[in-house]
Amino acid sequence: MDHSTSDSQLNPGEVDYKFESNEVPELVYLQFMALKPLSVVDDELVPKVGMTFTTLEDAGKFYRNYAKAAGFSTRVWCTNRKGNEIKNQLITCSREGKWKSKISPTEKTNPTAGLNCPARIYIHTLKNVGAWIISKVVLDHSHPCCPSKAEMLKQHRELSMSIRRTIENNEETSIRPSKTYQSFIAAAGGHRELNFIEKDVKNYITREKIPSKLNGYKGHADIEQEMSQVVWNSHSKDSFDRNWNDFLLNFGLADNKWLSGMRSTQRSESMHSFFNKYITRNSSLIQFVKQYDNCLGSREQAERELDAADFHTVIPCATKSSIEAQFQEAYTHAKFREVQAQFRGKANCITRLKNSALGYSVYDVGEQVFSSIFNKFVVTYDSVAAEVKCQCLLFESRGILCRHALSVLSFEQVSQVSPRYILE
Repeated sequence: MDHSTSDSQLNPGEVDYKFESNEVPELVYLQFMALKPLSVVDDELVPKVGMTFTTLEDAGKFYRNYAKAAGFSTRVWCTNRKGNEIKNQLITCSREGKWKSKISPTEKTNPTAGLNCPARIYIHTLKNVGAWIISKVVLDHSHPCCPSKAEMLKQHRELSMSIRRTIENNEETSIRPSKTYQSFIAAAGGHRELNFIEKDVKNYITREKIPSKLNGYKGHADIEQEMSQVVWNSHSKDSFDRNWNDFLLNFGLADNKWLSGMRSTQRSESMHSFFNKYITRNSSLIQFVKQYDNCLGSREQAERELDAADFHTVIPCATKSSIEAQFQEAYTHAKFREVQAQFRGKANCITRLKNSALGYSVYDVGEQVFSSIFNKFVVTYDSVAAEVKCQCLLFESRGILCRHALSVLSFEQVSQVSPRYILE
């Protein structure tokens, strides 16, 4: 990389601009600048207008290294070509766009990274020079960046060739992925010494098997893409089972023995208790102490991965409710999924006003549980105190508003709930 042009003015005739449609409006850009200050990064790693590179790959690698230091990941947004020759490329923060599942969000929602983030760089070829130059840089993001969590992002995790060979050899000898991962941890000296996670080991095994198993299906490319989204966006065994079942039904693959076997294998493995990975009934006390320490390390690593997933992704709302959006902003993925189940259940509720006086209203809410069977609940709403109470007492027992209360709030056209209903 050559920094000699970083402070000079670029000759407009040397640069071929083709990205007008992707420009960030000046007003929006200024709002983002005020909203999210940039993480402190070594100046040598920060991309600047005028930096030149020998190859396009070098430029992309430079931006990825900066992204890891700053706490985000990148993606190639678009590439312009003239014939077979690349003329320019736009690389953005990975939270620029949104992936849309073919499965309706009212049935199932996966986390998505999309937040229309403006951070990006433009790279152009220099005419008659054979080099590449950064012609525009936007550093600010529409979301917080956390360098300490960057290593958990997919782009910054990597399986080396030797690691892949070990995984393949262990798979051929029927060694479970969890055991393979534990051997890597032991050899490296801890979870934090690895630049990949257990999920990467399992996904690599899956990706190796997929092509030979799906090539006979019509539209197998779409099947593989959707399968990849289910694998990468399921952050727990329960969510994987749920999303995997939706995937099989959506593509008519429920009778495929290999794919159904993957699901049942995942489920049977989840039935083992957490400690069964580390100790058996024949373990000695010394072995127990050592393995217990490994167990706690694995628990800590799992929490780091979930924390990173919550930080770097967002679960899309299943409805248009502004109250759901309020919970989306406040809750972790796990708690928000509980809330979303209530928003979906609200569709089965019929709300009738029983009586109202001085801002205090009493409702009968009928919840359809079968075709002609309804459970009835009494819900009260105090518009002065902004307080809602349901006979089912779900909030009192689990700390989340029930579908009956949400139905009443919708009837009352309440757009935001009181902070008392968002527990720490």
